[in-house]
Amino acid sequence: AMAIAQRNLGNGGPAVPAVGLGCMSLSGIYGDADDAASVEMLRGAVDLGVTHLDSSDMYGWGHNEGVIGRALRGIRGKVFLATKFGQTRNPGGPNGVNGRPDHVLAACDASLRRLGVDAIDLYYQHRVDPAVPIEDTVGAMARLVQQGKVRFLGLSEAAPETIRRGHAVHPIAAVQTEYSLLYREEAEATRAVTRPLGISFVAYSPLGRGFLTGAITDFAQIDGRRAAHPRFQEQNFARNRALVAAVEAIAREKGCTPAQLCLAWLLAQGEDVVAIPGTRRLDRVRENIGALDVRLTPREIACIEAAVPKGAAAGTRYPAGGMKGVQL
Repeated sequence: AMAIAQRNLGNGGPAVPAVGLGCMSLSGIYGDADDAASVEMLRGAVDLGVTHLDSSDMYGWGHNEGVIGRALRGIRGKVFLATKFGQTRNPGGPNGVNGRPDHVLAACDASLRRLGVDAIDLYYQHRVDPAVPIEDTVGAMARLVQQGKVRFLGLSEAAPETIRRGHAVHPIAAVQTEYSLLYREEAEATRAVTRPLGISFVAYSPLGRGFLTGAITDFAQIDGRRAAHPRFQEQNFARNRALVAAVEAIAREKGCTPAQLCLAWLLAQGEDVVAIPGTRRLDRVRENIGALDVRLTPREIACIEAAVPKGAAAGTRYPAGGMKGVQL
């Protein structure tokens, strides 16, 4: 594996590459995925040093973990493996959520089986269950650590006060929330709590669900999962596309791609931040780790932030139903 800049997860926690790999798109979320190609891509990513793989039992309802399990055969020791629990299937409606201790334990066993591993490096509650005290959920997650099934604990889309309460029960190594140039207020409010506690921040959708790569230039290109997201809808598209065009202009001047500029900006926000951009393509993985060679001066960072001011993106991070499940 190549040497990639590493950052520690949590105080004295494990080192992971500053740029990891979000695996959701390997389960048909953004169009069809070919499992054999996905296995090959994952193994190629690990060869490149992108060894932090992020999955969930919700991605394809187990399919994603199965694909990762195939890719891990013979290379488990090289990989920092993260997965999540807590969303439940609700055919025809928005996903349910279950943070009850019995579900935590059963979900972990099911994930271990699909992944074909005896321990998960980082286990997250994917969405907070408002009906279950966070102390009960994290208490069950702590039991998994005691049993050796899980090494480190994480929370996803948890509100600052929830994080504080969970961390008091068992140390939380990482909190995961959407964080990019387009959407940063909630992430910054969360980091104001996680940083003093020594909790790392894992930025998902760091490229704005592909918008910030510059690959989406026209409203006609929007289909599938993206079509449901307000940022890509017609009334918001032109405004957000203009923000991306401003990023593209700065990237051209800097001699890097828009994705590399956006990832470099994100990593410059602090040593507590690691990014997990998702892709199905190995050339994109290579492009993303190229962000680690992009050095931004304070002046360039200010320029980027002036081009995409905080709160400038049009449309919420999720459709209305999804917004009800975040930051709880």
